[in-house]
Amino acid sequence: MAGQNDMSMAQHIERMIPLFNRMKWKMAAIGIGVGLVSGLLVVLYRLGIENCTRFARWMYAQIRVNPWLIVPWAFAALAVGLLIAWMISSEPMASGSGIPQTDGVVLAGLRMRWQTILPVRFVGGLLGAAFGLSLGREGPSIQIGASGAQFLSHRLRGRRREDVQEHYVVTAGAAAGLSAAFSAPLSGMMFALEGIHRSFSPVILMGATAASLTADFVSKYCFGLRPVLAFGSIAQLPLGEYVWLIPLGLLAGLVGSLMNRSLLGFQTLYGKLPAWSRPLVALAIALPVGIWLPDVLGGGSNLIGMAEHATTGLGMLCVLFVAKLLFTSTSFGSGAPGGIFMPILAVGSLAGGICGAAAQRLCGVSGGAVAVFAVCVMTGVLAASVKTPITSILLAVEMSGTLTHMLPVAAVVFIAMLVSDVLHTRPIYDALLERYMRAQKLDVQAPSAIGNGVLELPLEMGSQADGRRIRDVDWPSGCLVIGLRRGEREIVPRGDTVLRGGDYLIVLFSGEDERTVRLALHDLCDVDV
Repeated sequence: MAGQNDMSMAQHIERMIPLFNRMKWKMAAIGIGVGLVSGLLVVLYRLGIENCTRFARWMYAQIRVNPWLIVPWAFAALAVGLLIAWMISSEPMASGSGIPQTDGVVLAGLRMRWQTILPVRFVGGLLGAAFGLSLGREGPSIQIGASGAQFLSHRLRGRRREDVQEHYVVTAGAAAGLSAAFSAPLSGMMFALEGIHRSFSPVILMGATAASLTADFVSKYCFGLRPVLAFGSIAQLPLGEYVWLIPLGLLAGLVGSLMNRSLLGFQTLYGKLPAWSRPLVALAIALPVGIWLPDVLGGGSNLIGMAEHATTGLGMLCVLFVAKLLFTSTSFGSGAPGGIFMPILAVGSLAGGICGAAAQRLCGVSGGAVAVFAVCVMTGVLAASVKTPITSILLAVEMSGTLTHMLPVAAVVFIAMLVSDVLHTRPIYDALLERYMRAQKLDVQAPSAIGNGVLELPLEMGSQADGRRIRDVDWPSGCLVIGLRRGEREIVPRGDTVLRGGDYLIVLFSGEDERTVRLALHDLCDVDV
């Protein structure tokens, strides 16, 4: 009797809630669990990185006073460098930022093993931070969040290990990771959509939103209500000084393109060295930097505050800008576990602070404009480098705690994006993913097939399938469109159903490699930009 009641209840729910809405609310429920698991993991990682970075500054201060400490430091650096090299050779997906690898899992069907990624991320990231490498925690936090989500997905599915809907859960974990790392839930949610999944499906949105908000609650419970980069009260930019937004946007676009070229260039140089020696070189460079420019150590959140107030003088800001850019490139190029999200923000804020201090000194710009310049250029550099304009704007809004600066920030972001496109600057994480796949020979070795599953994806206006009947579209072998959502309507698709831009398709595939199917469907449903 109880079984019959349960069955009738399930059937009643299915009649009340259409298929597409059931998927949304299922993802929302899973997203809450993902936010708790991933949020807790990221909080632990964030605590460890902060303490290790403080230790690095203390350690180099001691070496500055007692030079004989260089000897034990050298032995420790040798051991740590070889350990990091061994760990990233054993688990290449845990090297570098982690965002490109997460992109590859969601978009290209790469395999991710949370069992090995999590220990390498924690141990390798903490060791690098203890020696002051210029690496951020935000990129690794995204992969840690995605790995926590994969762990939860495996627990929920039991023995059914290969389920294409795991990609939705991984996207939610990525949102939770950035949300907990920055205490910025809107930015985390939007970056998962704009930078990871590259689509705005309602199903993905529900999962990412629930996970991001839950992880933000976990983060705020542990660290308080202030965001990581709380700028506090920033004066509004007077309308008469809005003309400065054009040169600020040009500067941000140039710095973002320079940042990408420097990161990729040093990674290429490191590629000429034996793999075991690369972390050793990065740690060796950290020694003089830690002794003479300790402000450059770590992710760079301290530099953002310095740039906002321009307290160190114009000359010192220029030195810190060059040092941070080069030290980030040498640290990241080694392959050590650590991200570039925060260092990019730090370099951008220093560029904005330099521009603001120079304009104040030479052109009589108001003192309060320096902080606005720093925020605008910082946001523009991130957008020009990563090509995620909406995420960048939301991040500035959440950091400043007000919407009053959205117009100048958005103006600088879109000018910077234009400059970046004119200079043919590829999104940094796309370039890094391509290099990773080429290095691991994943472009020719397809991952194991899922065999069957369901994909849900949006149809963009102007794509190959837009305006065509379902029967006239050259779908990948073994694929069948089983559902279609248009606005609030759910349509049972037939062969003569005409597809329109903005539709959401539910596609069943069977007997084909999931990565091949996903790429083929994106070719049909996406517009190349």
